[in-house]
Amino acid sequence: MSRQIQVTFDAHDPGALSSFWRDVLGYVHPAPPGADLPDGADPLAAWDEFLARIGVPEDQWNSRSAIEDPDGDGPRLFFQQVPEDKVAKNRVHLDVRAAPGLKGDERMAALEAECDRLVALGAARVRRHDPDEPWSGGFIVMTDPEGNEFCLD
Repeated sequence: MSRQIQVTFDAHDPGALSSFWRDVLGYVHPAPPGADLPDGADPLAAWDEFLARIGVPEDQWNSRSAIEDPDGDGPRLFFQQVPEDKVAKNRVHLDVRAAPGLKGDERMAALEAECDRLVALGAARVRRHDPDEPWSGGFIVMTDPEGNEFCLD
């Protein structure tokens, strides 16, 4: 029997980092428990209202955040606030599949276009790896706004 997983990020600013990854992946912030948000409503504002209503101190509102695949296919991503800085390379990272089925120059052009979009969202480009068949179709290493490595693949 398989298991569902949640991927957890340590973060200084869970709300900002979850919003970055929401925009990268096309995910959504879930509504607070028992809330039925109308179309166009801001789920993060709804969470602030919910947390205030249940008595969570305002300085703790941004201690956690989560995003989910609206189609229910991908894993939930959870972001938890930690005081320490990131000090070493990730031992696990995400590969964002930005050019499925593409090869060669067409693949690398699609990865470059997605890289430009993600840099505009706050990511940083680290390096490009050109195709090296049969081992690799090519990819771009990037970091999110808090320095976590990921690949456009």
